Amino acid sequence: MTNSLLPTGFRDRLPPEADASARLVRAILDTAASHGYERVQAPLAEYEASLTGSLGTSARDLLRFVDPVSGETMAVRSDITGQIGRIASTRMGHHPRPVRLSYGGPVVKLRATQLRPEREMMQVGAELIGLDNVTAAIEVVTVAIEGLKAAGVKDITLDLTMPDLLDLLKPKGDREELKAALDAKDAGAVPAALAPLIAAAGALPDALDRMRAFDKEGKLKERLDAIEAIAAAVPADIRVTLDPTERHGFEYQTWFGFSLFSAQASGEIGRGGAYRIGKEPAIGFSAYIDPLIDAGLARGERRRLFLPIGTMPQKAASLRAEGWVTVAQLTEDDSAEAQICTHVLRNGRPEPV
Repeated sequence: MTNSLLPTGFRDRLPPEADASARLVRAILDTAASHGYERVQAPLAEYEASLTGSLGTSARDLLRFVDPVSGETMAVRSDITGQIGRIASTRMGHHPRPVRLSYGGPVVKLRATQLRPEREMMQVGAELIGLDNVTAAIEVVTVAIEGLKAAGVKDITLDLTMPDLLDLLKPKGDREELKAALDAKDAGAVPAALAPLIAAAGALPDALDRMRAFDKEGKLKERLDAIEAIAAAVPADIRVTLDPTERHGFEYQTWFGFSLFSAQASGEIGRGGAYRIGKEPAIGFSAYIDPLIDAGLARGERRRLFLPIGTMPQKAASLRAEGWVTVAQLTEDDSAEAQICTHVLRNGRPEPV
């Protein structure tokens, strides 16, 4: 091993990818801010109990270590949502509800997956705490879609799900094997009465029609009406699908969940839904920046202007005010090509290299 190697699943972001990451985060946070979501910053690591306590989530994906100061077990966050829940219920517990908060920062997973081999990722999102009704859901979905569009994402698909569906249909008894069979979409391993749930998945409105046909007793009417209302508020250029039994990644969501995909990027680029912080309802979303960076989004046009030795500071300042990125020549053997500049200042005017 050498000092230049990084652990599996970690990587450096170099230019222009690091700049793209900052632009993507800013685009989504600015969109959330325009809807009234105020930014908070949580620490990268905290006590393990506080990371898992607010949402009642598992510690299996946390990178843990012993704090040499307190002797307590600490962990690096694998998801920021739980930290926002802690802040909302403690430091901002006095704030009138609903409270709207946004965030952005790195998270670290204990293990990678085949679909997502990176262990360190950039997460950005927004949480509406104090409500989880249809109106709140529509707002959060709207902010998520608008934020991704502001970041340059196109061809977006919104995949809706019902994370606690089985708990509603089968409130008693051991459901773990049944949940595993539904997760695997194994129609042969589930009771015949529930097999239509797997076949119901697909594009709206057909998927909703199949779910209403399944719901002969009307147990799901309120839920299905809510999903229909949410889908109706989605812009016409967004493809909407429903997979009622999808639970992967929806560890703490309740009646409603959603994933976001784009033809421009591989895998999931966002996820959200309704959940509870203790007894308090909430709804929010997280966007994943790394797939967007890998897809080449937000790299922007490079306009780097090489300033020869002797350029007056006032001239350089005026060029930056016009939107140029200026790179000053510091030695006689420096050049525009060496500094990856697109233009050079000649006779007081920028000219292409």
